[in-house]
Amino acid sequence: MTEQRMPTSLELVRWIGWAQRKAGEDWIREREISHEQAFVLGYLVQNPGTIQRDIAAVSRTSAASVTSLLKGLEQRGLVERRAAPDNARVKRVHATPAGAELVAGFPDAMAALDDTILAPLDTAERATLQQLLTKIVAELPQPTRD
Repeated sequence: MTEQRMPTSLELVRWIGWAQRKAGEDWIREREISHEQAFVLGYLVQNPGTIQRDIAAVSRTSAASVTSLLKGLEQRGLVERRAAPDNARVKRVHATPAGAELVAGFPDAMAALDDTILAPLDTAERATLQQLLTKIVAELPQPTRD
């Protein structure tokens, strides 16, 4: 009989990340939208009137992909493109009330998931975990938006 290896700390962190990602994907899938569509809707709620070029930059995708993605959201009544008041050739993109409502509960759902994942820990243990993870992250390269 072979002895079972204990997972490393980082394997356990990846497992937690997987659980978070899966819950987020399930939440998005229940709304019958893709991850990319959910991201863009959330971005538009926070940044109403964004131009398509900025959406392409923040989502790290091509202008053609953004055009296609927005067309699908527009057909479902989740976004609308409006001419900019100062330049009719520029289209500003807005989430409709239906689009905003569709993604409105995501932050709350993820906060509830955090509570579920951390449920085995008491308040002091949660504080210690937060301190340790913060210490580790402080030494890592920070993500960029390039």
